[in-house]
Amino acid sequence: MESFFSSFESSPKDPKIYEILREVLNGEELNRRNALYLLKTSHPNDIFALFSAANELRVRYFENKVFAYGFIYFTTYCKNSCSFCYFRKLNSKCLRYRKTPEEIISQAEKLKESGVHLIDMTSGEDPLFFKPNYSGLLSALSTVKEATELPLMVSPGVVPKHVLRKIAEIAEWYALYQETHNRALFAKLRINQDYDERMKSKIFAKEMGLLIEEGILLGVGESEEDRINSFFTIKDIGADQVRVMGFVPQQGTPMEQNISPPILEEMKSIALLRLICPDKLIPASFDIDGLKGLQLRLLVGANVITSLIPKTSGLLGVAAANLGINQGIRSIQTIKPYLDSIGLKLASTHQYIEFIQQRKRLS
Repeated sequence: MESFFSSFESSPKDPKIYEILREVLNGEELNRRNALYLLKTSHPNDIFALFSAANELRVRYFENKVFAYGFIYFTTYCKNSCSFCYFRKLNSKCLRYRKTPEEIISQAEKLKESGVHLIDMTSGEDPLFFKPNYSGLLSALSTVKEATELPLMVSPGVVPKHVLRKIAEIAEWYALYQETHNRALFAKLRINQDYDERMKSKIFAKEMGLLIEEGILLGVGESEEDRINSFFTIKDIGADQVRVMGFVPQQGTPMEQNISPPILEEMKSIALLRLICPDKLIPASFDIDGLKGLQLRLLVGANVITSLIPKTSGLLGVAAANLGINQGIRSIQTIKPYLDSIGLKLASTHQYIEFIQQRKRLS
């Protein structure tokens, strides 16, 4: 434990923080009570200790390797009216498009050429694109898989079980965020959607052999206790990639005037996720604060870079549509020097596929 604090000018101010982190680094599982205690800490020394412990666990399980995800948002039409989302059905200010098969393949090939490890096929829940019987979605997945031979992640929302079976034959990952595990808050965020149906869809996807990604939003009205409950729920369902993102207000939505949480809150939450789920993938999005924010998230336990997009690709980002796309800064080539500066290195595609195979064996 002494080496853990060797880079600090001083050890944690609170002896209990030291003891909790010592236990976690010695292999004990973090419990809810202690996790909440860590989340509530406010002294800089104690926060720094939390970050350093999370980083040490990331190194222990993943060395200095970082994985990179390419991003294709292939349709911005959606049947839902989530109160936080720019692509909600009722947002008249949203730019709508549906990518053609040729455009999707072109972007996928550019992403493969750039060196990403996975292609994230993201969309709104588009009734037209998914008809008939989700054939448009399945066709898009199949053509991208054939063209790139890269692992695929898909996030089409809740889909019928027979469709999930077909997705499992093509893709490796199913992403379905709950945003919160507080049922009352969920009802305000995901209007007219079924909490239990969404949870069951994740569980069934895992039974079908898909790896699952689960995540929450910060700063949408949740309490600190809600956050901790979400972290442990995510762990309990066996999510293979665990995510937390700070809320970003979007034009034309009911939450347009809400304020984003400080990045420190997201950093603390990422660090806690690493302590709770030490062997899981944790993304750091390029979609919120650019390169500097990316570095901060990686330094506190994240090990996946998401939302990499080729220059002038005509794609919208989830949180920040214009953040560096046309300038070409959301690319592998741009991030490499920044990774080097903090002692991290892009993994190989082979190493990423090895991780996927290992997770599937454990499922």
